[in-house]
Amino acid sequence: MLTYPNINPVALSIGPFSIHWYGIMYLLGFSVAWWLARRRAALSSSGWRSQQVDDLIFYAVLGVILGGRIGYTLFYGMDQLLADPLSLFRIWEGGMSFHGGLLGVLVVMWLYARRLSCPFFQLTDFIAPLVPVGLGAGRLGNFINGELWGAPGDLPWTMQVSCERFYALCRDKLQLPATAEFTPPLHPTQLYESLLEGLLLFILLWTFSAKVRPMMAVSGLFLIGYGLFRFGIEFLRLPDAHIGYLAFGWFTMGQLLTLPMLVGGAVLLALAYRRRKVAG
Repeated sequence: MLTYPNINPVALSIGPFSIHWYGIMYLLGFSVAWWLARRRAALSSSGWRSQQVDDLIFYAVLGVILGGRIGYTLFYGMDQLLADPLSLFRIWEGGMSFHGGLLGVLVVMWLYARRLSCPFFQLTDFIAPLVPVGLGAGRLGNFINGELWGAPGDLPWTMQVSCERFYALCRDKLQLPATAEFTPPLHPTQLYESLLEGLLLFILLWTFSAKVRPMMAVSGLFLIGYGLFRFGIEFLRLPDAHIGYLAFGWFTMGQLLTLPMLVGGAVLLALAYRRRKVAG
């Protein structure tokens, strides 16, 4: 059993302005994704120009931030938004939905594909291997913020968390006494997700897309890979206390939102290898 190091979520304060680790993690993820995209575009067979890659990443950043924040509000935080409308803009406090961010990216990719007059899935296949980089960095930001903890466990790497850093709603979920200083050992599911949805999924997609694949195949593999990892980790995560389990005493909102990804990914893979159309 380990003890959570109680990291200060603020990396640097200058007067009234503060730079949060959560924002730094997102900046790091976007920067690495941009560098990797530039590297792949430099290949003679890529068909991409550096300026197109720069614009693509800019569009993707907008989609992630706007879609992720709006999606979180709609899926998980509507009560908070109604009580405090300005909370929508306080991204540094955490609260970004991957599923909302995915929808945001799909919208901006559709707009950018129209601008380039190219197939929509040509863009999504190119950007799909880059997404896990941002996912992994974002989950590290969740860990630094001390949010999205898993259920109690007894593995050697589970962590006790100071109740001062533990969300009140989740504290009620664990039925902790008011005098408790620490939680029971909890699964650091943010780190699990950073490794699975971040590092492992990146290696899988980067390796798979290194060879020419039918259009939609890379996008389909991304949806299936993320869907399987997220669905499995949800069994260890504490559900949002104001939502709880949706059914069966284990089925969560995250799993509900992930099911369409699994179905969609399977459909895309099947269509890709049936048509075998290669992107130009």
